[in-house]
Amino acid sequence: MAHFVLEYSENLGLKNDQDAIQQLFADLHTAAEDTGLFPLKGIRSRAYCCEQYRLADGNPELCFAHLEVKLGAGRSLEDRQQAAEQFFAVFTQHFDSAFASKGVALSFEMKELEPVLKFNKNNIQDYL
Repeated sequence: MAHFVLEYSENLGLKNDQDAIQQLFADLHTAAEDTGLFPLKGIRSRAYCCEQYRLADGNPELCFAHLEVKLGAGRSLEDRQQAAEQFFAVFTQHFDSAFASKGVALSFEMKELEPVLKFNKNNIQDYL
């Protein structure tokens, strides 16, 4: 399980650029699969555009993107560290042009979920 959850400010310009979001997700899925730690059927992504937000002094030109990665438990700290570095590299690369031209706050966090009371049902492998 690797779930990518992207939150971003509306002024980042992604709301009307679904191709950019899908490309980011495709690259993150590839990076996750390339680690050998995550089965393809368990990799998921979703994005949320934040219309109400405030950054720093309230300058409306400032923007942000935050990527949270949720993992199932059981991987070593070393494996998680390497995966996190790969995911952050993919994430930041996608925003290089925005970062070079305006005030952008990029943040990333990876969380390992506790295995207690976690349920899922999945037949995605039947369609791959």
